[in-house]
Amino acid sequence: MKPTMPPRSTPAARTRPISMSYLRAFDAVARHLNFRIAAEDLALTQSAVSRQIQALEHEVGAALFQRHTRSVELTAAGRLMQLATHLSLERVDATVRQIRQNTGRKSVSITTWASFASMWLIPRLEAFQREHPDIDIRIDASDAFVDLHSADVDLALRSAEPHSGLAQGERLFGEQLTLVASPWLLKTQPIHTLADLMACTWIESSDLQSAQHLQWLSWQRWLETYAAPTTSAQTGLPSPARWLYFNYTHQVVQAALTGQGVALARLPLVAESLASGNLVEVLPQTRLSSPLAYWLLRAPHSDARPEVRAFCDWLRMQAAQTREAIGDVADPDTVDGQD
Repeated sequence: MKPTMPPRSTPAARTRPISMSYLRAFDAVARHLNFRIAAEDLALTQSAVSRQIQALEHEVGAALFQRHTRSVELTAAGRLMQLATHLSLERVDATVRQIRQNTGRKSVSITTWASFASMWLIPRLEAFQREHPDIDIRIDASDAFVDLHSADVDLALRSAEPHSGLAQGERLFGEQLTLVASPWLLKTQPIHTLADLMACTWIESSDLQSAQHLQWLSWQRWLETYAAPTTSAQTGLPSPARWLYFNYTHQVVQAALTGQGVALARLPLVAESLASGNLVEVLPQTRLSSPLAYWLLRAPHSDARPEVRAFCDWLRMQAAQTREAIGDVADPDTVDGQD
């Protein structure tokens, strides 16, 4: 009786990292499908490139190229490897270029939401750049929450209610809401009464129900405050001739600037347009107070850098001008939770 042979075990999968030089060689051969041209591209000998490809195939455990007498083509495994390798090497090279360009340069990175960036921050940035030409500014305009303890961000500019409990912030200015329209619209549709207003198009953000604090910005709240006392329970609140909806605050204001209707705007964000006459405050006696305020948050790992401190000082001066323009008398040194 022949002895039973033990079953052949499957070789253990290789787990050590692949050498970057192997991947560079593979990427060059995969792009050119030619060992000689790839070697010239890498400033290596053709035999050196061939050895690196063989070593890579050994590490991967599969043939990556089919070698013919006068040509080379990728195998199925090679095509998969090329997709991953080319993209990864491009990202590495781009990152290295960025690091080389930024070495020795001072920069400040800010996260804020898109409407605040376009309507308040960006129009003022020229003044800071003029005063500090050696400091680069990077703005990430997103509504997403950013953890300043771990993210590659120096500052956050956010709008929230006091004591929202998300982080410690420095209050820049408060907020009121007011009706605004283009002076060109008011030439053809003067608005002196609620009835005049009802004949106009009302512009509003379409995502006011997505977050509880955004409901403070709605026309519904304005109607409940100023139109309800003039209406009966039977007739209900009035409605305008038509509605025009947009996703973002800056789109709402842009539509008002071009004469497409009346917008209920955040006063700090339109103060410059009102001062320049590009927008006119409609029924100014009907402003609405808002519990929201605008806050500056500093990342702990960035707080001591001189360029970050310089930008914060500049922000405080800009905020003081906005407080004066909107009549905000709240203490700017108030510290409350938010992000």
